[in-house]
Parts: sequence; C-alpha cells; structure tokens
Amino acid sequence: MLKVHYLQVILLLFYSNPVIPSTNIVKTLPGFSGSLPFKLQTGYIRVDEKEDVNYFYYFIESERNPRDNPLMLWLSGGPGCSVLSGLAFEIGPLKFKNVEYNGSLPALELNPYSWTKVASIIFLDAPVGTGFSYSKSLEGSQTGDFVYANRCHNFMRKVDK
Repeated sequence: MLKVHYLQVILLLFYSNPVIPSTNIVKTLPGFSGSLPFKLQTGYIRVDEKEDVNYFYYFIESERNPRDNPLMLWLSGGPGCSVLSGLAFEIGPLKFKNVEYNGSLPALELNPYSWTKVASIIFLDAPVGTGFSYSKSLEGSQTGDFVYANRCHNFMRKVDK
C-alpha cells in the first residue's frame, strides 16, 4: 500500500505539467525543503527515429567535482523496473523519510551515502516499456539484446552532443 502512494507522489513530482519538455532542469521538488543542493536534469531522448522510441532519463551531476569525477550509466533492467528505484531507494541523492504514512505528501531527505557525491550518474529507463520510456509504435515496443544495446548506444551518442 505504501509503495502505491510513493508511485503517485513520484508521478506528481515529475509530471505535474502535462507538456514535458525534452530536457528539464529540476530545482525544487515537493516534499523537499528548499532548493535541491545538486543539479538534476530529466528528459526524453529519441533513440530510434524509425520506430519513434524515446528513452527517459534522470541526470544528476556529481556533487564533488563534475569535471573530473566519472560519469556512470545506471540501468535497472526491465521490463517495468524503472531506474527510479535506484534513484530513490538505492544510490541517488534523495530518499524518502522513513515515517508512518499519514495521507500527506511524503517528505524527502538527503541520502548521505549517495554515489553522486563522487560521480555524475545518468539513470536511464531502458528498454522500451521500462519506467517512463515509450514508443509510439508496436514495432518500437519490441526489443531484444541487440536492439536494446543499439538504442542505449544511440542514447549515449546523443547525450554526448
């Protein structure tokens, strides 16, 4: 029951605006007091033009030294397992405060053990059907190891630009 509420909050946090730009810098989040003390970027990148496949990502810049720290790609796998689980419950800079649910918006707090203290991380919802990544065609929803690897490669090439 509690996880269902977290999912609803997550949808509110990142999708309160019905028109989502391809890239968005997030400076504040409901449930977190004040401005975020790290750079959070979210968005979509088209990874397959023919099948209109769009991968959703969260990018968090290293809190220490983004210029010299490594860049890491975090994939949770799928289908259906969003990288949001890694972001909010494992290695990301924010976590939900562990308090009894009272019907209000859950509070967020900083994760002192976040990997973003020493690395910039791209959390990528991949393959199609995982998290918020999608295709507008049935053919684009079909995946396999080769297709998945090719689309991730296309994503990284486009991010590099």
